[in-house]
Amino acid sequence: MHKTHQATDLRTHVAAVLRAAGSSQEEATTVADNLVEANLRGHDSHGVGMLPRYVEAVLEGGLKPNSNVHLRMDTGTLLNLDGQRGYGQVIGEQAMRLGIDRAQQHGSCIMTLGNTHHLGRIGHFAEMAVAKGLVSLHFVNVLSRPVVAPFGGADGRYGTNPCCIGIPLVGRPPFLLDFATSRVAQGKMRVAHNEGRTVAPDTLIDEHGRPTTNPGVVVVPQSNGLFGALLAFGEHKGYGLAVACELLGGALTGGGTWHKPTDPKVRTILNGMLTILIDPTKLATQVSFEEEALAFVDWLKAGPVSDDFDAVQVAGEPERLTRAQRQIEGIHIDDQTWREIVATGQKVNVKVPNQ
Repeated sequence: MHKTHQATDLRTHVAAVLRAAGSSQEEATTVADNLVEANLRGHDSHGVGMLPRYVEAVLEGGLKPNSNVHLRMDTGTLLNLDGQRGYGQVIGEQAMRLGIDRAQQHGSCIMTLGNTHHLGRIGHFAEMAVAKGLVSLHFVNVLSRPVVAPFGGADGRYGTNPCCIGIPLVGRPPFLLDFATSRVAQGKMRVAHNEGRTVAPDTLIDEHGRPTTNPGVVVVPQSNGLFGALLAFGEHKGYGLAVACELLGGALTGGGTWHKPTDPKVRTILNGMLTILIDPTKLATQVSFEEEALAFVDWLKAGPVSDDFDAVQVAGEPERLTRAQRQIEGIHIDDQTWREIVATGQKVNVKVPNQ
């Protein structure tokens, strides 16, 4: 079962809980807006359902409210940043504003960000860049319980390690590719588990390394105390991209990679992110870039449409359509997730409506 909530109400409830957990009003508003925006765009895995884990991370000391991005090294077009375990939604925006400014000055910026708490939907940061006319590439690793099995492996060894690419299209909404390198995001398994659903075959393996459709194997400890694991998308190809994200987002940034036994009691999620920003206006290819990008997108859409689809789309379009629909119809939150949010409010003495 689920109930429908309006985005404005969700922002109010989430911000109140974050404020009670120690965040300034500005920080609480930024994080709440980001979480609700993820729900609006159909990415419920990165939406308000993350609130219980965030508050638990604050209470255990792994997430530091009201932290700011720290500049560790600056050469103008190279930035090395430390998130100081602050809310990734806040740290990520601060980092992107620095990187965008440098890319506008110099034509490009390569920025490493480590030691920040969960960045959330990486597409948000690409949106910040394309809004300024910049191309944006992001490679991210995840330091938390390892939930994805390497190709050929039988247990979790790394995180969902997202990759994101934003490309502005003149006069149109941008191309915005944002995906986990696992077949599905871990948060989508949490949502499926809370809703009591099974998932598609060839998505998961259980704690014994056997195929399963039960999302609970990566959400709650199984009978032997172990977890199952997600599989990489695209077999060896997706696995290779995931490793690249770990090496670039973790090793290169200084944030670190995952190589230790799991501790299911730790709720902190740390991310590292390598960001590359390019200003097309400074490449002397601006006119051809704009013309060729639009010509290619038009070429894709001009072709015949499969019987199983309404139209050919490019990355970013499904999310924009979902957002428009959910702004009107509201956001569905399953009953279990809402109970967890209510219980989280109680932990910090905030009453969230139990409906």
